[in-house]
Amino acid sequence: MKSRDQALTEIATQILNLETLDTRNSDRLDFHELSVWQVKKALEAAFTAGQEAK
Repeated sequence: MKSRDQALTEIATQILNLETLDTRNSDRLDFHELSVWQVKKALEAAFTAGQEAK
């Protein structure tokens, strides 16, 4: 079973195309434009991961 942080990192990298979830103290690196369908897909994946963790 994946840890919460592993699941979140996987969703962020695979669905949202983010390199990391770590704060890098740079607007250019810490803020990203995302489409609503990417956000929806990421939320669905997080929900599914939560259901599977029960």
